[in-house]
Amino acid sequence: MTDQKFLRLLAREYPTVPKIQGELIRLRGLGDMPKGTEYFFSDIHGESEAFVHLLRSASGHIRYKIRQIFDGVLDEDEQNQLANLIYDPERVLSLLRADGAADEAWLRTTLTSLVNLCSIISAKYRRGAIEDKMPPEFASILRELLFTDRSDPFRADLNTKIIDRIAASDIAAPFIAGLCVMIQRVSVNQLHIIGDIFDRGNGPHTIMEELMRFGDVDIQWGNHDVEWMGAACGNQVAMCSVLRVGINYDNFDALEHGYALNLRALSSFASRVYADDPCDRFRPKSLEANVYDRVDPDLGARMHKAIAMIMFKLESQLLDRHPEWQMEHRNVLRKTDFRRMVYMEDGAEYPLLDTHFPTIDPDDPARLTPEEEALMVVIDGSFRSSEPLRRHVGFLYSHGAAYTAVNGNLLFHGCVPLDESGEFDGPTFDGRKLVGKELFDYVDEKMRDAWFGTDDAAAHADAVDLAWYLWCGPLSPMFGKNKMSTFENYFVADKAVRKEHYNAYFTLAHQGEVCERILAEFGLPTDTGHIVNGHVPVKVKEGELPVKGDGKLYVIDGGISKAYHSKTGIAGYTLIFDSNRLALAQHRPYQQISDALGSYTPEIVVAEDMPHRVMVADTDLGVELREKVADLEELLEAYRAGTIKEAVG
Repeated sequence: MTDQKFLRLLAREYPTVPKIQGELIRLRGLGDMPKGTEYFFSDIHGESEAFVHLLRSASGHIRYKIRQIFDGVLDEDEQNQLANLIYDPERVLSLLRADGAADEAWLRTTLTSLVNLCSIISAKYRRGAIEDKMPPEFASILRELLFTDRSDPFRADLNTKIIDRIAASDIAAPFIAGLCVMIQRVSVNQLHIIGDIFDRGNGPHTIMEELMRFGDVDIQWGNHDVEWMGAACGNQVAMCSVLRVGINYDNFDALEHGYALNLRALSSFASRVYADDPCDRFRPKSLEANVYDRVDPDLGARMHKAIAMIMFKLESQLLDRHPEWQMEHRNVLRKTDFRRMVYMEDGAEYPLLDTHFPTIDPDDPARLTPEEEALMVVIDGSFRSSEPLRRHVGFLYSHGAAYTAVNGNLLFHGCVPLDESGEFDGPTFDGRKLVGKELFDYVDEKMRDAWFGTDDAAAHADAVDLAWYLWCGPLSPMFGKNKMSTFENYFVADKAVRKEHYNAYFTLAHQGEVCERILAEFGLPTDTGHIVNGHVPVKVKEGELPVKGDGKLYVIDGGISKAYHSKTGIAGYTLIFDSNRLALAQHRPYQQISDALGSYTPEIVVAEDMPHRVMVADTDLGVELREKVADLEELLEAYRAGTIKEAVG
């Protein structure tokens, strides 16, 4: 029985029987509508241009709908222009105005096309959901244009007059821009980001702003995300790692312009301490040119080496603090003889490829020099005072989690750690071996402790430290490898020493029964549920497929990042789950399509047809609706029984 106190509170919103009955009809009607379309992306890695295009174009679905609706009405060039207008309205409107093409006749035709397109795309959604996506300043006009029966000649004529008045007014351009953004948002009902927004590409800040603007999004943290989250929480090893990776990929625009991180002190330190060092092993890999913060490659290499060596020192200190992590094998400075310049692994010795270490004390290699300590004060302050970083990380917490279970599907970035026999595996934290769902829940709790703080200072410090384990720990569900071979890649020639081995999950999960055990562990249906994750690029050019585990596992890291195009042969996947099917959109590199965005549609392959059309009643929202129906029916019974008095008048 529902609590009487709750029913009395509910009665304030529904004070009469007719009010309840009307709401019951509305709620049951919502359940009878098709489910909204969900879009899944993974491993974006700072590729803002490509991602923003994929999101705003609904991975090509908007262009498909334009062709479907306007063939025979608009020619190919006009369809392409309409698509490009929807993807980037302010830029396209500016170009058309400059050319004198955006006259009143064009505005009238374009408004009519956009209203028709929006009306058709939004037809399967409830009115309230569509209103939520309207630009507030134009909502009243859009209600008239979208929610009327245009088969009625009077209403059709009225809509034409409204459009004519808009086209003749000063609000035409902002109205069109707002309607285009609305079409973008309606086309993607719910957005899932399966981790790794950051690193490699130069636009993570742009991606985060786009996600915050979009709104209906959830994020499953990847190891690159928790690295940045850890840095924002005060983990100095993570701060160094963020700078090291950013400098390695020549991402100075992201670091300095995007996040206002002060690199002047690091630049001065590196120029002075490594002045006579060519730092050949640390040459930045530039995937795209910086626009705002161009740094000389020689200086970039020195900065790269300087921050890497500080990171290794701080990592060594962190690992000394946490012997329970069982990561002694990654205390690389203590495995290196800096007098003989050799690295030691499993009883063998490997000569170092770089032997210039002006800041290393061979007797205490993990000790920072006074200059390095002073530099870290500046770096720490820069991360803690970065307004965009704190705002973006706050969004990662408010809209993100270690995993998400939604509509019967399990979403996480990396893996559910398994041992070689297929049993759930995991690290020992707080004296307990944590595996499966319990591990993910613990990780989620501790990452929130790291950001929001706890009453126990020591517990908070441990939570902040844990972000580093999640970035590169062998049983981290975000990482899932035996080691991150950063030191070996810089200093050791032998590829066998540098080799990173994936957790058994990444092979065993190709078996359907293993996927079913994981789904059951998280309380999800094993017959209809799916696992969706990324982290490991799918090598399409070698014949690898993204659908594994007898159709239970979708690995959707197709390589949006330029760094992976040569490995995958494509430029990313979008998994699309509408009311009829699960489909995969396979994308070409953004550079190949950027000159013809309006005409581009990706290759879309249906991966699984639903046995029947999925309605809202079949989804998580349907569960919420049924719960509310039950509450209202109980309130209705209370009114009829007289235990709660119905309002009069």
